[in-house]
Formats: sequence, C-alpha cells, structure tokens
Amino acid sequence: MNGYKSLALASALLFAPFLHAAEDEAAKLISEAPADAEVYIISPKDGETVGKTFKIQFGLSGMGVAPAGVDREGAGHHHLLIDMDEMPDMTKPLPASDQLIHFGGGQTETEVTLPPGKHTLQLVLGNYLHIPFKKPVVSDKITVTVE
Repeated sequence: MNGYKSLALASALLFAPFLHAAEDEAAKLISEAPADAEVYIISPKDGETVGKTFKIQFGLSGMGVAPAGVDREGAGHHHLLIDMDEMPDMTKPLPASDQLIHFGGGQTETEVTLPPGKHTLQLVLGNYLHIPFKKPVVSDKITVTVE
C-alpha cells in the first residue's frame, strides 16, 4: 500500500466515528409527522386556467402551521415547488430558490406571477428548520395553464 492510500485509510478510520455521530445528530433534526397529516392545494384546481398573476391557497389537515424557527410538535410550514421535475433531498433543509419558495412566516396562501404556458405546483411541509418530515408531507402535483 503506498503512503497516500495508507494515509487515506488511516484518516477514514480515525474520522468515521465522528461522521457517524454527525449523521446521528442530523437525523435527530428530522421531525415525525402524524400518520394522518395531509397537505394540499385548495386553489387553483388541477387543470385550471389562471391569469398571469394568481392566488394559491394552501390546505393542511392532521397538523398545525407554525413559523420557521418555532419547534412545535405536530406543526410545520409550507414550501411551494413550481415546475420542479424532481423532488429536492428530503433529508436536508429545503433550499430556497425561484422554484422552491419558503413560507417560513406560517403563510397559508400566496400570489405568484408566472409566464404563459403550463406550470406545475406542489407543496411540501417542512419542520422548524425547513427539513421535510420523516414521512414527507407532500401534496399531489397539480398543473395550471397561465394565459
């Protein structure tokens, strides 16, 4: 075994317990959601045609809404996914972007402006740290057509 491989192996063996401990700590940050928790889009409806600027209303049952940073059992806050083909990593805090909008203030509706054409909308509920729940609370994806 050359010196670099020996050093890499020794480093891996030395730091493995710390990496495992860090993974254990991160796992503790993922909250449990009640089995009956459900998030959904109240409006617009799937297949609806909307104007360029339109309101989206969020629905939630089996849980409560709490702002980001407030660690309350059985509560979380909404994240809106717009035109996302793949789900983000559901074990880490959801990254904010133009396509993944955080509602950390506990908002239950928003107004968006989108260009004409077909768009998809979906909700994900996150805990106080923006991390999806262990059994992710995710809405059905709906499609709207913007005139």
